[in-house]
Amino acid sequence: MTCFAIQTNRLRKVYQGELGQKDYVGLEGLDLEIPAGEVFAFLGPNGAGKTTTIKVLMRLLRPSSGSVMINGVSNTQHQSMERVGYLSEQPNIYGYLTAREFLDFIGKLFGLAPSVRRKRIDGLIGLVGLKDRDRTLIRGFSRGMTQRLGMAQALMNEPDILILDEPLSNLDPVGRKDMRDIILSLKAQKKTLFFSSHILHDAEIVADRVGILDHGRLVQTGTMQELMGSGLKTIEIIYSIPEAGESVLGLSRERIVRQGDRTLTWTENMESAQEILGKLLKNGGKVFSVTPQRQSLEDLFISRIRG
Repeated sequence: MTCFAIQTNRLRKVYQGELGQKDYVGLEGLDLEIPAGEVFAFLGPNGAGKTTTIKVLMRLLRPSSGSVMINGVSNTQHQSMERVGYLSEQPNIYGYLTAREFLDFIGKLFGLAPSVRRKRIDGLIGLVGLKDRDRTLIRGFSRGMTQRLGMAQALMNEPDILILDEPLSNLDPVGRKDMRDIILSLKAQKKTLFFSSHILHDAEIVADRVGILDHGRLVQTGTMQELMGSGLKTIEIIYSIPEAGESVLGLSRERIVRQGDRTLTWTENMESAQEILGKLLKNGGKVFSVTPQRQSLEDLFISRIRG
């Protein structure tokens, strides 16, 4: 029997409208099953219900109906949260502490002994790349540094499950690479990660499975292989060939793009690509690159959201 780290059943959240306005449905019948040890990327446009879902999982919002189970225990029970780490979308951290003081405070909340706190703080400060700023007041941190510190506090209790709301936002390219590496290292430790993101490329790199949410409804879920298959869209070929040999290739003008002394063409399948390559080599042409262009998670996401 599969052990689900996170499970929701017909989860619904309705926000009561202000005077004279209709109620707003944030979630509608959400069913999720996240096995232990899986990295699950929760995707959707702004307003789709990603943050609402995460706040319901973390008991920061009460659902209008439905249920949430964490490691087989209802999240209405206090013990369900004991092995969970959480990073909010905009970490709001008291600015008049240093990073070390803040993490020490978090450790005290978990009842950790002083020696255990010191050891974990040293490791986490290094992990998130704040070793040079660990004694600086947090009010002087950039948004990216605050995000890194938020990740450190989410790991302070050595959780089995991490629920992260946009962990890759507010980071520069180096920071995003570092955060991806952290997520991949947690994945190697068989941690369960449930994270929302609008940075689809990063989600494609780290996730085992993705779910796409739109207007509070889960419109698609599955592994990359299940969602995109081989995903082959076109095969691009960059080549050069003497002008007299161009006609031998039999390419339409619409599929020829001149790039200085080189030419770009494309085809939809491997058989026709092999035929073009054979003609090129037979007629004195040179092949510079053959690049399969595959469907990306972004392509899939846009097609699902736009219907």
